[in-house]
Formats: sequence, structure tokens, C-alpha cells
Amino acid sequence: MKSKHCFLGFLINFLLTDVVETQPAQESLKPQRVHFQSRNFHNILRWQPGKVLTGHHNIYFVQYKMYGQRQWTNKEDCWGIQELSCDLTNETLDIQEPYYGRVRAAVAEIHSSWSMTPRFTPWLETKIDPPVLNITQVDRSLLVSLCAPNLPYRDQKGKNTSMENYYELVYRVFIINNSLEKEQKIYEGAHRVVEIEALKPCSGYCIMAEIYQPMLDRGSPRSQEICMEIL
Repeated sequence: MKSKHCFLGFLINFLLTDVVETQPAQESLKPQRVHFQSRNFHNILRWQPGKVLTGHHNIYFVQYKMYGQRQWTNKEDCWGIQELSCDLTNETLDIQEPYYGRVRAAVAEIHSSWSMTPRFTPWLETKIDPPVLNITQVDRSLLVSLCAPNLPYRDQKGKNTSMENYYELVYRVFIINNSLEKEQKIYEGAHRVVEIEALKPCSGYCIMAEIYQPMLDRGSPRSQEICMEIL
């Protein structure tokens, strides 16, 4: 009888130890800093490995849902991956709706709990690139063509749609006279073609531009400078 009690005690202690050790392992394996990173409506879910066990070959599982839905949906392309990111652009196409994503990790036979993003609304949170500039010299004038970033969505003809389909955009164009080293904003408005006139001959000028979104009170970074010599 005594040996039987000893065996039961050993078994209970073994099971309790296993549970105690597994729970911290699950918690340390849990992905950290799970968030959406969105640029021109390319919506990427990103995360960092757990606090411990980062040297192991962890694999990750991703799910997503729209706000208000009960059921989570598996992202099949990101089910059992080793990468620390997952493209959810096609799963977040309704840009004015809020979404959630979540990630769990596994190594060996241990699975972490889920780590969930904050609420993510693409229309409010995506960052936009600066406009693409095309500059043509006509006598002593420069003709500046501005093009908003293309989006991952396509219209019925299969062409990429523009940021202008979703926002009111204001273009700001700046010019630097290289001889004076002076910057000046020479245009702000919705036109995509801007003519800069009466430039001095034998002078160098650099042009750059940015996009402003009045409804959200924010803008893009500035474009790279394009420099030209007026003959």
C-alpha cells in the first residue's frame, strides 16, 4: 500500500511539474508587438518572436477577421510559416472597415496563446508615398507632371487604381534655386500638371513635391529632388 501511495505521489508531482513548466514556455513563446503596417493599402501583419525560445525554429499561424464578426478565418498562406510577417492585403479590401489580425507560435509540441492586433482601419491608417514626378523643360519653363501612388487594387479593365479614387489629395510643389540655395513653395492645389515659368537662364533648379490629405490632416514624405539646368 505504501509503495502505491508513493507511486501516486510521484505521478501527481510529475504532472504538476509538467504543467508548471509548459505554461511559462507557452507564455514566453507568445508573439510580441503584433501590428498592421500599411503603405498605399498594402496591408502587412508583422510581429516579433516571443521573449524566450527565439533561438528555436518557431512556426507561426495567422488568422484575421472584420470587426463585428465572431469567427476568425485562417490565412492559408501564413499557416505554419517561419517568417515574421503576413500579407493580408486581399483580406482587408474594404478599406473603411476595421479589421483584426492575430498570431500564435509553436515549437516542438508547445503552442502559445494568440496575440491580437489593435483595431486596424486601412483608410485611416495607411501611409502614402510621395507623388512621382515627370519634368519637361519648355524654353525657360518647367512642366511638372504629378502622379499619385498606385494601389494594389485594379479596376474592371485590369488597371491599377489611384489614391485619388479614395482621398481628396492636395499636391505641394517646391523649387530650389541652386545659386541662391533658397527653397520656395510654388504650387499647392489639386492639379496634376504644374507649369513653372520665367526661370532665369544659366541657372540650376531642383524640384520636389509632396501630397497632403486634408480630411486626415497628414501627408506623404517629400519626393526626391529632380534637378535641371535652364539653358
